Amino acid sequence: MDILKKIEKYREDEQRLKWEGTFAEYLEIVKEQPWVAQSAHSRVYSMIKDAGIEEVNGTRNYNFFSGQLFGLEEALERLVEEYFHPAAKRLDVRKRILLLMGPVSGGKSTLVSLLKRGLETYSLQSKGAIYAIKGCPMHEDPLHLIPQHLRADFHEEYGIRIEGNLSPLNVMRLEKEYGGRIEDVLVERILLSEDKRVGIGTFSPSDPKSQDIADLTGSIDFSTIAQYGSESDPRAYRFDGELNKANRGMMEFQEMLKCDEKFLWHLLSLTQEGNFKAGRFALISADELIVAHTNETEYKSFISNKKNEALHSRIIVMPIPYNLKVSEEEKIYEKMIRESDVSNVHIAPHTLRVAAMFTILTRLKDAKKGDIDLVKKMRLYDGESVEGYNSADITELKKEHQDEGMSGIDPRYVINRISSTIIRKEENPSINALDVLRSLKEGLDQHPSITSELRERYLNFISLARKEYDAIAKNEVQKAFVYSYEESAKTLMDNYLDNVEAYCNKTKLRDPLTGEEISPDEKLMRSIEEQIGISENAKKAFREEILIRISAYARKGKRFDYNSHDRLREAIQKKLFADLKDVVKITTSTKTPDERQLKKVNEVVARLIEEHGYNSTSANELLRYVGSLLNR
Repeated sequence: MDILKKIEKYREDEQRLKWEGTFAEYLEIVKEQPWVAQSAHSRVYSMIKDAGIEEVNGTRNYNFFSGQLFGLEEALERLVEEYFHPAAKRLDVRKRILLLMGPVSGGKSTLVSLLKRGLETYSLQSKGAIYAIKGCPMHEDPLHLIPQHLRADFHEEYGIRIEGNLSPLNVMRLEKEYGGRIEDVLVERILLSEDKRVGIGTFSPSDPKSQDIADLTGSIDFSTIAQYGSESDPRAYRFDGELNKANRGMMEFQEMLKCDEKFLWHLLSLTQEGNFKAGRFALISADELIVAHTNETEYKSFISNKKNEALHSRIIVMPIPYNLKVSEEEKIYEKMIRESDVSNVHIAPHTLRVAAMFTILTRLKDAKKGDIDLVKKMRLYDGESVEGYNSADITELKKEHQDEGMSGIDPRYVINRISSTIIRKEENPSINALDVLRSLKEGLDQHPSITSELRERYLNFISLARKEYDAIAKNEVQKAFVYSYEESAKTLMDNYLDNVEAYCNKTKLRDPLTGEEISPDEKLMRSIEEQIGISENAKKAFREEILIRISAYARKGKRFDYNSHDRLREAIQKKLFADLKDVVKITTSTKTPDERQLKKVNEVVARLIEEHGYNSTSANELLRYVGSLLNR
């Protein structure tokens, strides 16, 4: 019943939003809320801006796109700041067709869909309210009723510029229905809806030989000619083309570059002059955002054709590359799985991350300078720290290849392989990173666009992703084992801290058995520090940092413990795991573990399930795999 109540509430809300009044009453609304008279481009920009903007590492993140598009922050910032923002200010870019160019499954269609759905929702809000001449099939802007010679006075009084002329149909209605009294013309609030063809349209070209320009601009209704006596009577014309219906909002032009020329010339006139030709009428004004999308190959073919030169300068091309961040790619897969019917399948931790690593590696280009390999580059792009590199290096790397991210494996291929893995293991619905890597490898032979040369390159990336997983798997088991030996970890850390304190204060330690004074145990301290790459030259600074942290905790009345310093904890874990390696090998690889070993395995499995997100199957598979790695 809850959903029925929500439907009823939505219907009531829509009813409350309805408004109808005269043009004179509408002008009162314009005076109080001037944003109702903004252009289509301005409305799209306001919609994005009103959803909120956050600055992260020098890049603007727009909340409007969050949760739907991942890893495209820089491309979206460029789109908003170089197209929507200046277009909203009535600068010349609004007279251009927006062409999103990028590889397949890169997010172009999702982006357009977000803008459409966003406009529908935004038109329900007061900031996104839109008013139109009542009964107009093109939902025409009521301000078009203001005669040309009075528009300068209107701008002076209201601060609003009026662009566009009254359509032929409304010119006739003004005379015949209202006797020329502009102030009496009825105005209504409209709600944008693609389904109802109000302010949002989609044009998809079909066979050039059979498709009619009427699909775009409307057509004559021959059944009414006898009634109205002439084809030039606007009442005999159906204003039902996509350009007519998308007025005041936006139109998506699918596969625009495959379209017949006659369709493109209509767009040329609309974007440049704000009007288009239809039937035997004067030019018809329209205010709408035209968005098209294509891939790089089609675009290059289009610009190489000299016949299209006039269109080149009328198009703003916005590259929408693939995401190049592993963590964001993971989110794409999570979203796709969440929206599928297999969202209840257990996917072991790190499975999607390892698949994402492979995918990102296929999209990266080799660095031109320095000794940075693709794995390091992948980590840098994902915000990880890589020794010897900083944020300036990332900026330089991104400048090296302007087309980086325009090729590589697409998310759909990966999801297809994950789906295949899930279906194969339907009886035991739990998959891990190795299952997915195996499936990705098998699928390369079936991918139609992968050459033998690319296949070899991609197989190498699968091997690199496997190595990364090996390190992750060992670390995961290491943490679980170390927690099982928690007392040992604490003892080892306390011992290390005692020695560090003596070293920094230049004092001696007292042997607990003999009571004699002894020097700090350099060998013990280095065996721990080396686990996290602390060099001989850096050891003093690291130890002093630890001592300062202990003092800071003491001043606040807190106790410095195992979790107080991330790097020290990591070093202790690695040292303990190195000491426990033989125990791990025996415990995970023996076919008939004794009671003590079985107890230890069960403790580790329980830890993996409770704190790391595994289930019983995937935890045991992980232990067996790490055991085999350690036995090599």
